[in-house]
Amino acid sequence: MAGKRERKAFAERNLLIILVVMWVFLAIATKGNFSSWANITNLIRQSSINGVVAIGMTLIIITGGIDLSVGSIVGLSGMIYAIMTSTRGDFKLSSFWGIIIALAVGALVGLINAVAIHDGKVPAFIATLGMMTLVRGIVMYVSSGRMVTGVPTEYRQFAVDEFLGIPALAWTWIILALVMIFVLKYTKFGRNLYAIGSNEEAARLSGINIRFNMYAFYIVAALFSGVAGLMLGTRMAAGVPTGGQGYELDAIASVVIGGASLSGGVGTILGTALGALIIQTIRNGGNLLGVDPFIMQIIIGAIIILAVFFDQFIKSRKKGEGLKKLFKRA
Repeated sequence: MAGKRERKAFAERNLLIILVVMWVFLAIATKGNFSSWANITNLIRQSSINGVVAIGMTLIIITGGIDLSVGSIVGLSGMIYAIMTSTRGDFKLSSFWGIIIALAVGALVGLINAVAIHDGKVPAFIATLGMMTLVRGIVMYVSSGRMVTGVPTEYRQFAVDEFLGIPALAWTWIILALVMIFVLKYTKFGRNLYAIGSNEEAARLSGINIRFNMYAFYIVAALFSGVAGLMLGTRMAAGVPTGGQGYELDAIASVVIGGASLSGGVGTILGTALGALIIQTIRNGGNLLGVDPFIMQIIIGAIIILAVFFDQFIKSRKKGEGLKKLFKRA
């Protein structure tokens, strides 16, 4: 157990070093444009929405699953809030009730995913791929494919608010990340998450309620996507039918780059946060350097492949070492 903690800390230190090197390089290459406070706050603001989605994705990937519906949930929650609270619509509810309803709808999607995966035995990839398409269709239908404007002023203002010079959106990400770091490290929820991801059958035999916990993991992940949808809505000052498209890929990339294993049982919130910052740094730095955005997509895709390859290489190496020890004992 101590060895595993040391490996996690080592991976996080490496990611931090990579991020710092990238920032120093870009500060020099862009002649200080990258390191300006305005750009740094903008980078953090841009990272925060994907960062919140990636927190939820971290939970799912630690279980050995995947959730491709998170981007659609982002769009759904933002659209539901806008429809419920818009001064131009039929409901005209307060922000409080708009937020509650938006998050409840997102949580319901997470529950349906969990039921399909755990009880229906549908592979997570297929179940959430179908849900991604279904939910996006709902968003398009309820919005008629148009933006929904007229959201409350305080909602729009949240995107530009700052506290101690740091955007409110970034504070939302920081607070949620700190809460989940505590939860995964010190609570039964976190212990069950890693136990199920490491060996579901062993977790079941040890008395862990797999159904209850899987429901909880997917619902919590969906809630994080719901929060991210509300955060995106404040930036757009409206409900956007295409909101959240592609966010599932950025979230998976953040988690994988952050050191999580797609086989389950491994992953940290801090590593994911650093992964999200690295991805956004590549995009931000590429824009400042005038790199073609399609080239940036190629680079990010290559990084994801390399991260997964490295994870599989380490696993096969450990498996080989384990077999050697077994043969020595024999």
